[in-house]
Amino acid sequence: MADTTTVTVSIRRRPSISDPQGATVARALRDLGHNVSDVRIDKTIELQVPPGDPESIRAAVTEMCEKLLANPVMEDFEIVINP
Repeated sequence: MADTTTVTVSIRRRPSISDPQGATVARALRDLGHNVSDVRIDKTIELQVPPGDPESIRAAVTEMCEKLLANPVMEDFEIVINP
């Protein structure tokens, strides 16, 4: 059994929330001649946690997201527990 379990958390701004960083990158890519209509910059966080029951891990990581990793007012998150 592995010493840790890898958990990947993808955090995305809600579509209705503006993304100034993405807009800047999109504009820069267009200035460089690339055909880009939109860019969204989100974040991925990888955690190493002790192995255990997947539902317990999910509950713990959900709490981490709600309290620290994500802004629940502006962002949605997805948790993937890697085998």
